Parts: sequence; C-alpha cells; structure tokens
Amino acid sequence: MTTTPDPRGRPAEIPGLTACSLCAGETLGGLDPLPGGQLARLERLQAHGSARLTLSECLDECNRGDVVIARPSSTGRANGARPVWFERLAGEQATDALARWLQDGGPGLAALPDELTSHVIRRAPSVEPAGPNGVEESHPNPLVECARP
Repeated sequence: MTTTPDPRGRPAEIPGLTACSLCAGETLGGLDPLPGGQLARLERLQAHGSARLTLSECLDECNRGDVVIARPSSTGRANGARPVWFERLAGEQATDALARWLQDGGPGLAALPDELTSHVIRRAPSVEPAGPNGVEESHPNPLVECARP
C-alpha cells in the first residue's frame, strides 16, 4: 500500500476514520480498563498508520453510542466504495477487527469482517445532487459497497 500524499498532504491510500469525540467510550463507560478508553484505541489506529483519524464533536447519531465512520482510501473511492457507519464500536475485540479491516484496505478493497457486521448502521441510500446531465445519482447501502470482487 502506497503512502503518496493527497493534495492536502495526507497519505492517500490510508482509509479515513471519523469518530465523535464526545461519544467515544460511551458504550463501555467507566468499565473500560484502558486509560483514555475508546478514544485512545482510535488514536492508536492512527499512530500505527491504520487510518487517518478525524474527530467531530457530533455526528448526529447520539442515540447509537460510539459511532465511527470508516472512509475509503482514494483507491477504495475509485472502486465505488462509500463510507461505512458503525455503532457501539468499542472495546479491544471490535477495535482490533476494525484495525485489521482497515489495514487490509477497508471500504472498497477488503471484505467486511463478520465480527463488524452487527455494528453496521444500515443507512438509507443517499442521493447526490443532479450532475451536469440533470440526473441525480443514488448510492446503495454502504454495507453492500464495502468490497468489490
């Protein structure tokens, strides 16, 4: 996997990861044995080069807890992949499964591991604004778009 920077200076072939900084760790609460909790696990993924981490103060999914969005790398996006949203993704086991998937390429490049499927938020298809030909583009469920054969 190459680490050629994109126009903003970030490695283009590393999948992105967006997490809510306010909700990270909410699922495990005070029972999390790791100092820094789930946010520390997500920061560790970035430190190990598994993902480019972006923190947001709100993803408008507060009722779901520990919402994380895996964003495709540029190659995954070129393959037609869309971001994959997860809920209640917390703890070592789920985070390790996420890390392995991202290291294998993530959305558009690697099949979603079975241990992550129960965390996927099934979002309605999105509709892109009309393009130059006046036609709106519809995108299917991101779970289906995770990996192309």
